[in-house]
Amino acid sequence: MDQKQIKDLIDEALALNESLYLVEVSISTNNKIQIVIDGDNGVPLSECIRISRTVDSSLDRETEDFSLEVSTPDIAHPLKLKRQYIKNINRILKVKTADEEIEGTLQEADDEKIVLTWKAREAKALGKGKVTVQKTVTIEYNDIKEARVKILF
Repeated sequence: MDQKQIKDLIDEALALNESLYLVEVSISTNNKIQIVIDGDNGVPLSECIRISRTVDSSLDRETEDFSLEVSTPDIAHPLKLKRQYIKNINRILKVKTADEEIEGTLQEADDEKIVLTWKAREAKALGKGKVTVQKTVTIEYNDIKEARVKILF
């Protein structure tokens, strides 16, 4: 299987709906094609079906057999693209960098960075006890090792 050919077919199918985008495509050694798509406003099942049919009908099973799976990222799937961060503004993220792991609310996301906020308890400057303070950190995308949306139950 030619990954470039498959990516071109996916791009062609995604061009019909500009709010959708490719997160990743993988082809295993036994020709299992896995396509993960996402959308700025979510992805209806009908779009997964349409993309699956477009790719499936453009490939020849007589030449090379394959299995095809088109899905959206699940809750265990880390964020990979800037558009995914923008889509998840105001959600809680767990972000790993080389130095630390931060959990906070995604306040901003642009082309270069994200901004997380969270509350922390710190010792008072004077006297005993602790006070709750608002913390903010800016993280550039190239410093992010992994980021996942935290689902609250």
